[in-house]
Amino acid sequence: MQRSPWIIWPVLFLALFVTFLLHLVSGPVDVPFGEAIAALFDTSGEGLGTQVIRKVRVPEGLTAVVVGAALGACGVMMQTLFGNPLAGPGVLGVTSGAGLGVALVMLASAGASLPGLSVDALVVAGASCGSFGVLLLILWADRRLQDGVSLLIVGLMVGYFCSALISILEVAAGAEALKGYVLWGMGTFAAVGPDRSPLVFGLLATGCVLAMGTAKPLDAMQLGETYAATMGLQVSRTRTLVVVLTGCLAGVATAFCGPIAFLGLATPHVARGLFGRSDHRFLIPATMLLGSILALLCATVVRSTGPVSALPLNAVTALLGVPVVVWVLIRGRRWMRMG
Repeated sequence: MQRSPWIIWPVLFLALFVTFLLHLVSGPVDVPFGEAIAALFDTSGEGLGTQVIRKVRVPEGLTAVVVGAALGACGVMMQTLFGNPLAGPGVLGVTSGAGLGVALVMLASAGASLPGLSVDALVVAGASCGSFGVLLLILWADRRLQDGVSLLIVGLMVGYFCSALISILEVAAGAEALKGYVLWGMGTFAAVGPDRSPLVFGLLATGCVLAMGTAKPLDAMQLGETYAATMGLQVSRTRTLVVVLTGCLAGVATAFCGPIAFLGLATPHVARGLFGRSDHRFLIPATMLLGSILALLCATVVRSTGPVSALPLNAVTALLGVPVVVWVLIRGRRWMRMG
């Protein structure tokens, strides 16, 4: 059943605002709600709470918003492209490919940089190339197999293969490089500081805007490539655009925040359930908003557990994502008939 978007949109924006405020006041340093709000507008405040809000929690919260939106966009584009409700950066091995790219930079090269390129730039390039390469492989397998279950198996095998290569790199890596990679693998939104935020926000925001532009082509592709072609859509061009977009978005998000791609799998199904339709003009922005909300909730849970015993972010996102995967398996393919 279709629901009025004029009711759902205000609720989603309100939920995003509330979860952002909840993130600001949660953590080992107790900051009253009033002080947290004042810290957003008072640039002269020097108190501990004000500094924590402005220098730690606001950047981390904004990172969660942007990364959650990017991973949500990845998920909905991949599910439509492959016609598979379980397609996502994590399930199809895209995150593993990005992780392998990061491992090659952090472990094999021991963090060495090339002339004119910083280590951060190399990490982003490695993660994007890894995710893009896996996406090309999955796209080729999808054309050859024409079967959703077989495609998922291929994705899992690619993930296992990348994990095996990463394990070999870990054995050969030095102690400091290995420590850095292990910490990266736990996932965090706190690694994007003021020096990195322009690069990360710029890349992900650009990718999200481009993802919004794929709404009409993806609507046509939902009805089959043959029908889309008769409507004048350049199917191969659309596939290439979606592959490049998802590869870059997943690569950048994974490079800086770790393997947290379960957000991209869970949020599209929640969006479909809320709107009761598969119109990508609603689905893509709704998935982005839900991705931001879930990312903020995950970040709040991690921060609330304390600085010493904090839960790994990728574990928290998986705990939210696994029930969604089970729910999709139980429902079967009825999601495709929505709208």
